[in-house]
This record gives sequence, structure tokens and C-alpha cells, in this order.
Amino acid sequence: MTGSFERRPKKMKVKMALKISPFFRQLLRSCCIVAAAVCALSTFGWRTGAEAQSDAGYPARPVQLIIGYGAGTIGDVSMRIVAKELTAKLGKAFIIENRPGAAGVIAAQAVAMAAPDGYTLFLTGNSYAIATAWFKSLPYNILNDFAPISTVASFDFLVAAKNGSQFKSMRDVIAYAKANPGKLNIATLTPGTTQNLGVALLKVVAGVDVTAVPFHSSPEAAEALLRGDVDLDMDSYAPLRPLLEGQKIDVIATTGRHRVSFLNNVPTVEESGVPNFDVSSWNGIAARKGVPQPIIDKLSTAINQALQLKDVQETGQRLGMEMRGSTPDGLQSRLKNDIKKWSDLIEKVHIPKHD
Repeated sequence: MTGSFERRPKKMKVKMALKISPFFRQLLRSCCIVAAAVCALSTFGWRTGAEAQSDAGYPARPVQLIIGYGAGTIGDVSMRIVAKELTAKLGKAFIIENRPGAAGVIAAQAVAMAAPDGYTLFLTGNSYAIATAWFKSLPYNILNDFAPISTVASFDFLVAAKNGSQFKSMRDVIAYAKANPGKLNIATLTPGTTQNLGVALLKVVAGVDVTAVPFHSSPEAAEALLRGDVDLDMDSYAPLRPLLEGQKIDVIATTGRHRVSFLNNVPTVEESGVPNFDVSSWNGIAARKGVPQPIIDKLSTAINQALQLKDVQETGQRLGMEMRGSTPDGLQSRLKNDIKKWSDLIEKVHIPKHD
């Protein structure tokens, strides 16, 4: 009885399938096509809508901007200028938090561990390129662990001599250095800074034997120049500006590829006969990797618009900075180029790497 009951439905199913299969198959095929199309369109629409609107409510609360250097430093000042404009433009406070120490490692780690929501940003730039080249290892990868947003400011350095010095140009400096190997002293900040590596680069590209004399601060280096303890000082514009305006020092060259707008009468080191010499520092803003691209793009656009404001440009120039933004890709490219540049130099002059 049981066996007969199981076989009969099976035969009936076969007969029914044979009778209606052409219609059923066509209907089933049509339904599947429509369902697949609706599913695909709804999925596409959901993704597109999410991507388009993920920045619509951003920022909904204050944004933290972490800086790996102390208050009053040139990086800190440039970020405060931009933070003020972003606060006005985007409607929520961009709050500066200084976390100095360990060559910026503390600040970078804090951002690397933050939620990837765009509410924790940090100052990146040339100093992180140098750290990547100089340290044996770091607890983060500056290229892979962060999302670049935009550059903010760049600043070349000045080569300054005491007023009345025999050095009126870089040609005088190079001629003296070649005639007196090891006797010319140039004040810089501590090893690992752009200024200090700038002197190392000068030795390589100019083929001269000069000595970099490191100081803990810009005022100490400037005082040594005025006392005659060093022949030259390579430093940024802001700390040297009072001495320049007081006619206590002369700026004989700037260190970038092009003349700076606020000292347009001063030639670059390269213009003065030292080929392939380009030393400048810069900074920018980045976030943790994983922040939605619409938020990155919104921030990059806002930063670039802020940097074009006349007040921002003028404030930057007074402090020796050229306020200049970029695309996210532009920031990443500059970071990569600087890492290679300083890595090659450190290897060439056999500077020991730090643990």
C-alpha cells in the first residue's frame, strides 16, 4: 500500500511535467530574468545612494585634528589656520589636539587606531616621509594605513648669514667650502629634521665638506649665528624674520626649487650654482584608511577652497608658508617621492638608522 502510494504521484508528476513543461519553462525563465533585473537595479540603487549620501550629514559632530608637534610650531599654526576655515565652512568645530613626541609616532598611532569615520584627522607631511626613511621600523605604514586628503602648506628654508659676513651668495659659500674643507659650519635643528638633512644633501650635490651643527631650537641656532659660533643658519622664515627685518642677518638663498613669493629677490640655492638641490618641507591632512571616499572628497574640496581665500594666503606668507592644496592622489604622490628621496640620501651618506 505504501509503495503503491509513493509510485503513483511520481508517475503523475512526470506526466504533468511533460504536458506543461514548454509553458512552465518559458514562464519560469521570464520570472527569473525580471527578478534578477530588479535585484540588480535595487542593489545598484542602494549602493549608489549610500555612496552619494554618506557625506550628506558629515560632519554631524566636532572633528578632531591631531598634530604630532607642540603648539606654536609651524605645522601647528598652519593647521589652526585651516581648522578655523573648515569650522566656518562645514558648520562643526575642527578641534586641534597636540600630541607631540616620538617624531610624530604618537599622533599617527592615535589616528591609525581611530574609527574610520572621518572624525579623527591628523597632520601628515615631509616629517613622516623622513621618519619612514630614517627609522628601522614604525608601528604604522604612512602610505598604507592612512587616507590622504590634501596638502596644506609648503615652506622652503632660508640660508642666512650674519650681516656683514663675507658670504654674500651661495657661490661665496661653495668657493670657501672647497678651499677650506671641513671649516664651514652651518646651524640646523636636530638630526632627522629637514634642515639637518638639507646640509647632508648640500655636501653630496655640491661636493663640499661642511659641518652641520645641530641645535634643539631655532632661537638657539640664530643666537649662535649672531655670536659667530657658526657661519650660516639654515632654518625656516618665521624664526628668522625678526632678525631679517632688524637687518641683523642677510638671506643669501632659499632652498626650494623655485623662489618664494615673499622673498622674490632672493635666488634659490640651485640658481646659485648648486644643481639638483631642492629642500623644502610641507604638511597636509590625512585620515585613517577606510574612511568613505565621499567624506575624503568633501574634506579635500573644503580644504582647497579654504586655502584659496585671500586672508589665508596672506597669513601664510607672513609666516613664511605658501598655502597650497592638492588632490588626495597628489598628497600621496608627494609623500612617496619624499620617502624615496630621503631614503636614497640617508643610504648614500651612511646616516645610521634609528631603532
